[in-house]
Amino acid sequence: MKHDKVGALMTADVVRAEYGTPFKEVARRLTEHGISGLPVVDDDEKVLGVISETDLMVRQAEAPGTSEPRRWFRLPRWTPGTHARRTKARARTAGQLMSRPAITVHSDATVVEAARVMAHHRVERLPVVDDEERLVGIVTRRDLLQVFLRPDTEIRAAIRNEVLERALRLPSDAVDVDVHQGVATLTGQLERRVETTMAVEMCRQMDGVVAVVDHLTYRFDDSRLSPEEPALHGLPYYWQRRP
Repeated sequence: MKHDKVGALMTADVVRAEYGTPFKEVARRLTEHGISGLPVVDDDEKVLGVISETDLMVRQAEAPGTSEPRRWFRLPRWTPGTHARRTKARARTAGQLMSRPAITVHSDATVVEAARVMAHHRVERLPVVDDEERLVGIVTRRDLLQVFLRPDTEIRAAIRNEVLERALRLPSDAVDVDVHQGVATLTGQLERRVETTMAVEMCRQMDGVVAVVDHLTYRFDDSRLSPEEPALHGLPYYWQRRP
């Protein structure tokens, strides 16, 4: 299935920091540009790590203060993240403050692939890199949500062209396709049950489709064919038109 590429949705003009960028300069860039995070790059524009507002807040939260009396009789509680937090609490540069390794995505990745990476790693933004791993843009969750703004008429045309005609080799009038608010309704009769299943699953994968309402029927249930029985692949569609 065809999906929008990350390169078409990303922001190419990326606010970034270098390894030695001072802490206060990082905070200034985030505030000035109204963003919640930025990538850290080396001299070759390769991504070293990512800084988020959370990283800056860790420094503030872990900084020594007088609001709570120190309890000398307790040993410090060490957890896997204790060292990282304390390092960030003393950070003076972007390189000391950043989280690494950076989770990135290539510009030719699909929107679906980028969304899966974001969900798996629980991040809100992904630096976009080229084939040489150099920074070329950044994509956020908000950018990926743009696929759901795809017009209903465009979704309907894509279903007819890409799913019915190209993938399933069916005439354009084989299935009635109606799309409203991203919900695609498929109505009609196909020859085989497997065709109806494929049509529904492919439509669900289309960019911008919120849900699929299946009103498809079939003349022959080929889902229970034994391996010895001949498949119906290659039969012309007009066969279903026979009396």
